[in-house]
Formats: sequence, structure tokens, C-alpha cells
Amino acid sequence: MGNFLAGKVIAVTGAGRGIGRAVALAAAREGARVVVNDYGVATDGTAPSSEVAEAVVKEIEAAGGEAVAVADDISTMAGGQRVVDTAVGAYGRLDGVVCVAGILRERMLFNMTEEEWDPVIATHLKGTFTVFRAAAAVMRRQRSGTLIGFTSGNHQGSVSQANYSAAKGGIISLVRSAALGLHKYGVTANAVAPVARTRMSANVPMELAGMGSAEDVAALVVYLLSDRAAEEGITGQVYSVAGPKIAVWAQPCELRSAYASGGWTPETIAEFLPRAVGVDPMPMLSRLSEMEEAARSGARPNAQ
Repeated sequence: MGNFLAGKVIAVTGAGRGIGRAVALAAAREGARVVVNDYGVATDGTAPSSEVAEAVVKEIEAAGGEAVAVADDISTMAGGQRVVDTAVGAYGRLDGVVCVAGILRERMLFNMTEEEWDPVIATHLKGTFTVFRAAAAVMRRQRSGTLIGFTSGNHQGSVSQANYSAAKGGIISLVRSAALGLHKYGVTANAVAPVARTRMSANVPMELAGMGSAEDVAALVVYLLSDRAAEEGITGQVYSVAGPKIAVWAQPCELRSAYASGGWTPETIAEFLPRAVGVDPMPMLSRLSEMEEAARSGARPNAQ
């Protein structure tokens, strides 16, 4: 056992498997008491079971730690509230939440159904909101705490996962909003974009460069949950971790602008926009043909 999170109470969603499980175990090893949340579903969100959350609790207890399971659906307001209420009821406080829970329902945009869109948005984006909202109320009273959302490099866009990409982009904006809104209460919020081997990454249609392990991701999360990160003023950030590499993503900003003293018309925009304002190149566009060829051959191109 370490002491990086000694005395803290940490709730982790999606903690029954993969990265969530690694985060829960790492937090417990560093001295935290852990609320293990997992609805226990398959990667597409079906067939819930409480067994996976309870199994992780047993792992933590067997190693000498303290944990409690919450096998609840955090895509509901009641489910997110129960995660937080369980932490406060069992341990009297809540110092950090880590929202890892997610599902996939892959489909091209022109074929995607409402039944494939709604559950993905609900689990990833709303599921982060429900836990953040409930946790923020507790942390505001405590005047301390850390919120961590899980995003993905796919927030840049995806060929066949528009639902997932939209949710992950929304989580980044939610994290930045939380960082701004809760700053005066001493609460921080950050996002993590992992590149790691999990059951959800198994079917990604490309080889992810620098593919790491769930434990690599957990180490970064533990740091972000710690007092040392808070003392450094780390908030509103998006960090990716891919094996040995940790990177910070840029904050949104304007690149170039142009002004028209007499107002814009379609004609003047056609003259100025391509030359004076231009475009910000979309890296994934240049990879499409390579990805399509790899898909036809059964191989997977490397993601840079």
C-alpha cells in the first residue's frame, strides 16, 4: 500500500473491468477508500450484472483496502446520485470521482438509429454529468475535491462512431465547464484520453500508436486525484496517456480571422475566407484512404 491518496474517498464508474478496474485498484493501493460502480453490462450496454463490481471490491479487500460496490446505471440521475450517496454514507465524504463507464454501438452515421445513438450518449456524456452533478454538491460544501472525466482521441471525429465521438467531445466541454464553475470552491476537474488495451479498444479499426496498459492510465489518474495535482493548480485540462507518453491537449482558440468594414456578403466571404482565414487541417482526413484499404484487407493502419 502507498499513501498518495491516503485518507481520500474515491468513486470510480465502470470500475468492474479494464481501465476503471485498474483505477479502482490503484486508488486503493495508494490509501483511498473506493466506491466501485459498475452496471456490469456487455460492451454494447446489454445484460447488466452486479457481479463485476462486487468482484473488484473483493480484490481490494483481499489486498487490505476498503471498498464498497454500487451496481447501478449512472446514465440515470438516480444512479449517479446513488454512487455519491454511497460514498458519503459509507465514509462520510467524497474527494474524487472518476467517470470511466462507457459502451459502444458502432454504425456509419447514415445508418445509425436512435437506439444506437441514445444509449451511447446517455452512458458516456449523461453518465459523467449525473455523477459530476451529485459529487459537485458535496465537494462544494467540503470546498475540495476532484472530478475526472474520460474522453478519447476520437473526440476529433470518427468514421463509424459518431455517437461515441460526440459524447467524448461533450465530456471535454463538461469538464472545462466544471473547472470554471467550481474553481472558487477549491474543486478541480480534468479529462483523460487513454490509449490502452481494453475490451472496448479491441475493435478499433486501426493500430493505436504507443498502445499502453490500463495500469499506465491508472497512474495518471491517481496523480490527478492527489493533493499534489491540486496544489499545482491543474484543472480544466485534457491529458492523453499512451504507454510511456503523456501529453496535454491544446485549449480551443481562434487561429486566424478577417474583418469586413462594411459587413460580409457571400461574395466577399468567397474571396476572403479561403485566403485570409483558411482552414485548420483535419489530420484524420488524410488517413481515410489508408484506413479504408486496411479495412478491406483485414489489417489495421497505425494511428499517429
